Amino acid sequence: MAELETIDIETGPLPGATIIVLHGLGADGNDFVPFAQELNLAEVGPVRFVFPHAPVIPVTINNGYRMRAWYDILGADLVKREDEAGLRQSMGSIEALLARERERGIAAHRTVLAGFSQGCAMALLAGVRHPQRLAGIAGMSGYLPLAASTASERSDANALTPIFMGHGQQDAVVDMERGNASREILGALGYPVEWHDYPMGHSVCTEEIADLNRWLLGVLAKP
Repeated sequence: MAELETIDIETGPLPGATIIVLHGLGADGNDFVPFAQELNLAEVGPVRFVFPHAPVIPVTINNGYRMRAWYDILGADLVKREDEAGLRQSMGSIEALLARERERGIAAHRTVLAGFSQGCAMALLAGVRHPQRLAGIAGMSGYLPLAASTASERSDANALTPIFMGHGQQDAVVDMERGNASREILGALGYPVEWHDYPMGHSVCTEEIADLNRWLLGVLAKP
């Protein structure tokens, strides 16, 4: 498995927390650098942001055009036909990123796994299965893939890990009903999910950044 290339940004020396942000389909790690720069996490102390680049693969729904993607999109229905092999391969790459952070001195419980759209799907997929407790999982404009296997595959270590989910009410790419259904599945399994929806499409808005900023300060509050 090839190691993912990343953009790493540290807000100060000797960071005590890491936020990994997974981009959406067709974008790359640069996409959310400005988003991170809008956050104010000074109360937490120095933070390392990690922005990985997904591999370049052919995407079926885009006529096989090669682009950065965490997994293939086989059709407009995101649930009936899922690229399970691609999802699990990217989950392994994300596990490697989390291991690298531990090697760099940031424990799992000081790490937030976040993502947008496909990146949201990967954050939820990998986050609830990670064998060590994470500080939190944040998903924007996405959904929970491989939902049927979540209950049997999830990790006890992350059974109570806080989850942030935000979604646009006019999202034409990932319908808000799909996000809501994912929230309900996670909530039924006992996860503490903080849900927000906004009058926007498949995007991120200023209000969402403010809500996420407050949530991050809570989950990364110094013990």
